[in-house]
Amino acid sequence: MRVLPLNESSFLVELADLAQSQALFASLQADPLPGMTDLVPAARTLMIAYNPAVTSASLLAGAVVARDLQAPPSPSDVIIEVPVVYNGEDLPEVAALTGLSVREIIARHLASDYRVAFCGFAPGFGYLTGGDPALYVPRRKTPRTHIPAGSVGLAGEFSGVYPQASPGGWQIIGTTPLKMWDLTRSPPALFQPGHKVRFLECTTAKPRIFTTPPVNQLATTGASASTTFSVLSAPLPALFQDLGRFGQTRQGVSASGALDRGAFKTANRVVGNAQTIPCLELTGGGFSFRANGQAVIGFAGAPCSITIRTAASQRISPAFLSPIALEPGDEVTLGPPMRGVCSYLAVRGGFLVEPVLGSAATDTLAHIGPAPVQAGGTLTVQPTPYLAPVSLHEVPVFDYPKAGETVMLDLQFGPRSDWFTQEALAAFTSTAWLVTPHSNRVGLRLDGEAVLTRCRTEELPSEATITGAVEVPANGKPLLFLADHPLTGGYPVIGAVAAHHLDLAGQIPVGAKILFRPIAPFAEIIPERPNPEAAL
Repeated sequence: MRVLPLNESSFLVELADLAQSQALFASLQADPLPGMTDLVPAARTLMIAYNPAVTSASLLAGAVVARDLQAPPSPSDVIIEVPVVYNGEDLPEVAALTGLSVREIIARHLASDYRVAFCGFAPGFGYLTGGDPALYVPRRKTPRTHIPAGSVGLAGEFSGVYPQASPGGWQIIGTTPLKMWDLTRSPPALFQPGHKVRFLECTTAKPRIFTTPPVNQLATTGASASTTFSVLSAPLPALFQDLGRFGQTRQGVSASGALDRGAFKTANRVVGNAQTIPCLELTGGGFSFRANGQAVIGFAGAPCSITIRTAASQRISPAFLSPIALEPGDEVTLGPPMRGVCSYLAVRGGFLVEPVLGSAATDTLAHIGPAPVQAGGTLTVQPTPYLAPVSLHEVPVFDYPKAGETVMLDLQFGPRSDWFTQEALAAFTSTAWLVTPHSNRVGLRLDGEAVLTRCRTEELPSEATITGAVEVPANGKPLLFLADHPLTGGYPVIGAVAAHHLDLAGQIPVGAKILFRPIAPFAEIIPERPNPEAAL
């Protein structure tokens, strides 16, 4: 067992195999450790997140290594049958890798009884074990940028089904019409850890579809509001965000939330809201709306010009980071960011928005959350209860970067720094990496003269990722994960951006460059045994 750092509040426990990973996960679920905040199981690792104010990585690691890993988790008695049309574009490649005919590949896939080992990558994506070893094939060397929903794939010892269209590197052998993720179900993920899965060829069997009661929808009737905003323009859709969606990792759902959490909280303080009230995250400028009643709004984040045209055709330019009183008929327009990427619009009392799985965060990778706000839409303002005083003295916490500038980000090496050559590690921290136009809320795709070569070339079993993790795909070019990152990934993470620079990372625009500054050398976490005498 090895304990590998991720960032200041999480680490990976590397185990011998999937059985040990599942046993440790079951043990910690049944008997949680003090200070532990989340668990993400994977093929041969378990990610443990913790509260540094309560415990430390070394103390948690000491308690973890003392756990008995002999008792496997109890399997579920639920059986799910998945109809498949075996028409996958990678069948010829799988045949070449395995030496089997296409018909033999299909027969072996149908003959296996699978179990859902864990969920990750995307909501509802179950990693299925128990397949025929003859079908163990590596991921594609170059991941596809688009794989359709319902695609059935193979990767290493696993089989799986893509719940929605997404990038991916698995070998695709077929498709299924069955919905893996459906918010009208409870739980939404069809595959849950422990479920048994059988594949059926569509031409030979009619599937028995697993059904569950619908999700209780949150009622919004009876909520009266005095003010609405009519959205006049939204060149890029605006997204509702809050501080994130937690407690859903079992279904493969990561937290998401605001790219710049500090700016999000600031926008709420400007109007006197609690810091958790949903705001609109605005990217690119040009967003405008008409107020159909009185309201108090505020903007924070990437600085932009604000123009208000009143009902009397007056033009007003209020200050950023200040409360703004609106009257009926006022039209508000936000200019393009002078620096940074995203700005936040808060309204006193908050927007009336229905949470999804307990949060108003919009996850663009998982397609979970409130619908994007576009031109022609209507925003409803909550009736204003007693609130805190508005904040009149807010200032930016850092200088927002712009294209052409180089941004320094502090970084913690690990957990897979030792998969790279010393030359690659040196090149990683000495190269100014360009943020490419292929970047988004999922992550910043970086380019530079250096190619990060590995000293270990075997397939990495899928393991948990975090916001700020820097993954290095087979092309040797880093990918810096942001708020909408997948829950698990299959490429080595060379390091993770320090927590105090995550908001800054979320505001780096295309055309800027990033220089990673290591704050500590890579080192395994040494488990610390609790000292009984220390409590005396």
